[in-house]
This record gives sequence, C-alpha cells and structure tokens, in this order.
Amino acid sequence: MKGAQLLVKALEQEGVETIFGYPGGAIMPVYDALTESPLRHILTRHEQGAVFAADAYARVTGRPGVCMATSGPGATNLVTGIANAFLDSVPIVAITGQVPTGLMGTDAFQEVDIFGMTMPIVKHSYLIRSVEDIPRIIGEAFHVAREGRPGPVLIDLPKDVANAETELAALFEMPRPGTGAADPAQLAAARQLIRSARRPVLYVGGGVGIAGAVPEFRAYAQASGIPVVATLKGLGAVPTRDPHFIGMLGMHGTVAANYTVQESDLLICVGARFDDRATGRLDGFAPNARVIHMDADAAEIGKLRQTDAALLGDLRTALPALPTDLSISDWQRTCRQRKTAHAWRYDAPGDGIYMPDMLRRISAADRDLTITCDVGQHQMWVAQHCQFDRPDQHLTSAGLGAMGFGVPAGIGALIANPGSRVLTVSGDGSIMMNIQELATLRRYDLPLKILLVDNASLGMVRQWQELFHNERYSEVDLSDNPDFVQVAKSFGIDAFRVTRRDEVDGAIERLLHAEDAILAHVCIDPTANVWPLVPPGQTNDVMMEEASA
Repeated sequence: MKGAQLLVKALEQEGVETIFGYPGGAIMPVYDALTESPLRHILTRHEQGAVFAADAYARVTGRPGVCMATSGPGATNLVTGIANAFLDSVPIVAITGQVPTGLMGTDAFQEVDIFGMTMPIVKHSYLIRSVEDIPRIIGEAFHVAREGRPGPVLIDLPKDVANAETELAALFEMPRPGTGAADPAQLAAARQLIRSARRPVLYVGGGVGIAGAVPEFRAYAQASGIPVVATLKGLGAVPTRDPHFIGMLGMHGTVAANYTVQESDLLICVGARFDDRATGRLDGFAPNARVIHMDADAAEIGKLRQTDAALLGDLRTALPALPTDLSISDWQRTCRQRKTAHAWRYDAPGDGIYMPDMLRRISAADRDLTITCDVGQHQMWVAQHCQFDRPDQHLTSAGLGAMGFGVPAGIGALIANPGSRVLTVSGDGSIMMNIQELATLRRYDLPLKILLVDNASLGMVRQWQELFHNERYSEVDLSDNPDFVQVAKSFGIDAFRVTRRDEVDGAIERLLHAEDAILAHVCIDPTANVWPLVPPGQTNDVMMEEASA
C-alpha cells in the first residue's frame, strides 16, 4: 500500500466523510488514492474557499473539517482560513502536499515551508517523513484538533512519502479523555461570589457552543435568572428572543447590554476571552465587577482580566454546580426596563431599503435559517437584528474578520447538513473576495440563498473614515462594481435586484422560497452606518448613536 492510500484509509478510520480541496502536483498521489475511496471530495475553485468551507462544516457538525491543497501556492492559499479557524477555535485538519524530501530546502518548484509559516496559527503541525508514521499522525492530528480548546492542525506530506510503499499498518486510534472537573476550592469561591452578588451578569462566548454545553448554560441561565449578554460568537447560546437575554456587548453591542455590563458587580464569563471588540478600553470594562472565568483553556484565564475565581475544565459539569437561589429581583427589573427603553426602532424614514429591518424580517420569516456572514457593516447588522436559537445558526468570521468567508461557509454548512436552509449575507466588497465559489454552488446544486448588500463602498472602512479621519475617504469607492445579477446568472445562479422599500416583501418571499441557489442584489444608501458604536479607546458606556435617534 502506498502512503497516499494509507492516509486515505486513516481518514476513513477517523470517520471523515467529506474533504474540501483543490489538486496539484505534490498532492496528486492522494487524489489518485481518492478514486478508490468512499470519501466525498468537494472541489472548490480556490483553496481559500476549501478551508472556509471546511471551517463551516466543522462548526455545524462539531467534527473536524478536512481540507487539502498542493504545495507552494496551494498551501499558502490556506493560510488565511487556518488563521480564521485558530482565532475562532474551530477544529480543522489541513493536509498539504510537499515537494519530495530530497528537494526540501533547495527552493524547488512550488516549495514553501508551510510547516514553519503556519506555526503561530495552528494547535500543532506535522511534517511526515516516514510512511509508517501516517496512521499515528492522522490519529494524533484529529485528537489534537478536537480535544480541549479546538483548533486547526496542519499535516504536510512530501510527495515521495505519499508514493512510498509499506505493508498495511494497523490503523491508529487515540484515546479521548475528558476535560476534567473544576478545582473544588475555586468552585466554592465562585459559589460564594454568586450568592453575594446583587448585579450579576452572565457573559457568554463561543466556548459554550464549542463545548456542547448549550443545554447546561440555558438551564443555569433560566434557573438563576441572571441577565445574559453575548459576544459575536456567543449569539444563540440562549435564544436571542429569551427575556433574560439583554443583547450583544461591545463595540457594536446594544446600549442595554453595554450599560448592564458596566453596572454589574459580578461577571460570570463563560467560554469568552475578554476580546478587545467586546470589552472596549479594558481598564474601564465592568470596573466594579468581580470576575468568575469559566473556560477549557488555561491560557485564557487571567490573560486579560484578573479573576476572583477560575473554573478550568468542562463547562457541562461546572455550570450545574453553580447556585441558583439568588436575590436579584431589583436587578432583573432594571435590566428588563433598560432593554425595553433601548429597544431597536425600525421606522426609518424614506423610501430606501433599511437593512436592519430587512434582516429582522428575514430572520422572523424562517426561525430555522442558518446564516453565514461575511465581514463588514452587514456582519454587525446581522448580529444586531437577526434572531438565533442556536449557536450553529450564526456562522461568522469573528476573531480574524476575514472577508470572503460567507459564500464558502454557506457551501460547508449545506454539505454538513443537507436539506437545511442556509442564507449567506455578504457585502459588495466581501463577495468579490471569493465570488468564484458560485461555480461550486452550481456544480453541486447547493441551494444557497445569498443576500448581497450593496452600498457601492467598503462600508465599515468608509464609516471609520467618516467618523475618525475627518471624512478623508481613501480607497473605499466601489461604485464601479460589476452588475452582480448578470455575474450570478453567468454562473448559472438565479438572481434579481432590489432597490426600493416596497420591493422588500416580495424579495424576502422569493429569496427564502427558492428551491435552487439564488442571489438577491440589494442596493442601499452608501452613507448608512452601523449604530451604536463605541469609539476606539473608550469604555463601553461611551457610545456614539445615530444623530436622529
């Protein structure tokens, strides 16, 4: 058996069903082995599309996504997606071809040191030098990717190792130990802090969904009645319609959520990492609050904010151990009143399309809709105005903020859960980053719905130039965009344009009920901004709001 065949058998042993990739010279032996394998390969039209699709596949299934590329440019085209998975704690296994071992270090054709290049953005990486090591390395790679705090693992496979022959080795299986329970002394301290708090807040991040602890978190939030705020990745940990949910916090968080956190006397941080977009100026974040930090990754605890109790380990066992018999009725009433007082308004004047309202209505029309999102103003509008009942309904590039994520992520979500309803919300800047993946949609008949928000500019950059750079607009004009309806149709994708508010109802109906892939090109006011906004260097209770609000 050749090394490439052994690698494919090891992937099958790990339960892999789908690989996203793009072939080339150094990885060709593995593609040859795939012809005799039941593994399904999805050919994207760019390696970045492959890794983003694998990322979304992992977020939906909870299993490591697998992507594959050749050496040199194939491998380097994976780097952005690997970094995205690293910052969002997504388990992926990226397999790259490499030049033969005898040519390594000679600047051979399509040779780059992808092992060294990706070292800061992977949990672990492997350069396979012996065919006999393939089963062990595959087993270890999947173990490392999924255990503890998940993340990406890179496997670099030289072509001569892929072609080398060996006796069929026994396939390798790693043990799967549990994460462990929290320290009893720290748990006791946390219980005391919660019982003595009068203004506690549950600050939830993406770690709750990653840990599979959504039922436990919801049960604790419901039983304790503690108000909940979420990071961008924490949305859906409790249904965003839940009365205990105050909103997303941070730079573009809700007024109610930011004020609530700032006034709290106890922050129970569950699977979040005190990211700068959530905290604003860190030394002024929740200034009077004690902190309980619950996480599976010891490196995050105390990294940015000193903790009063650290619960390291499995959230599923720690959450039920926390007390629920609290006396916080006055605080609950204050939070409810604040949430009502600062509720979103959707009665924007004029005949133009008000995107927050359109997104709200789309979300209300289909509560099972999964939304994959690109990066920019539309990403924040989705987070603010769409409703999510589960974390895996909202797939977004949170930590890296990578434009071009949306369409490939929609592909990965549909492959992961055939028959599901998936909407990609993209911008006229973002969609051009990976627009070639419309061909992938067409090839595999994937019924992705695409809402393309077109403000003829790089909207988020333009907003910051308007507010913080004295309206000195530099390289944000996209008024020479192509005709996106015609572009989509040239790929065989149905498409239509929406320019007026009175067309929105029909557009939503057509978009959501299309049986095949479809793109709605929605033209909005180029000057529309995202509000509220915490300016750089300010605390979260200093928020800029729309002048007319």
